[in-house]
Amino acid sequence: MPVRDASQTAVIIPVKGLAQAKLRLSAVLSPAERRRLVLTMAEDVLSVVSEVSAISDIIVVTPDAEVAALAADHGAHVLREEGQGGLNPALVSGLALARSRGAGRALVLPADVPLATAAEIAEVVDSASSGARPQVTVVPSRDGAGTNALLLAPPDAMQPEFGEGSFVRHVAQAVALGLEFRVLRLLGVAADIDEPRDLDVLATGRRAERYAFLGAKTGHALKGQERKA
Repeated sequence: MPVRDASQTAVIIPVKGLAQAKLRLSAVLSPAERRRLVLTMAEDVLSVVSEVSAISDIIVVTPDAEVAALAADHGAHVLREEGQGGLNPALVSGLALARSRGAGRALVLPADVPLATAAEIAEVVDSASSGARPQVTVVPSRDGAGTNALLLAPPDAMQPEFGEGSFVRHVAQAVALGLEFRVLRLLGVAADIDEPRDLDVLATGRRAERYAFLGAKTGHALKGQERKA
């Protein structure tokens, strides 16, 4: 087993099977559009993460063969998720793999934050000092309820508790364990794409051309569809 290096950071990106991804967008996007959206966002996140020199290892956890192929094309290590264990058990497996590969820190980052920047990711990674005390950094979602990035130093500092209301659970667990923790609020990382209204940011963001295939599903036309729903 590799010796753990406190300066080495692995990023863990979980991606659902494409058929089950982003079901909350099914009212405004067809299955083919949702599939393309998930793959495009995942590719953007992989590209941004690859720009961060402090990240030594990229691990994509997924049950999906197409996502696995995309991850491999970007130099990521693929951990194929088996069964229907859910997000948090999959992340536990990813964190264990990161530790076994020698990482002293692990960053859990969802694949639906395409507006995250390399500078933001670097800020999260750099938030952990070189001290011996276990540390946690939490980046909340835009509404403050969810968790859009979780840095653990070491990778097993605490258990991931993603899902609705996860920000409070992660902070509470860090406090209960006596961990050193920080909260960072970062606009790009906070902007996850989960609900129909979230699609608007793709039409105006710096990567708008990447999401032109959504057409009238973003902007004012989308708002009109939501009012009719």
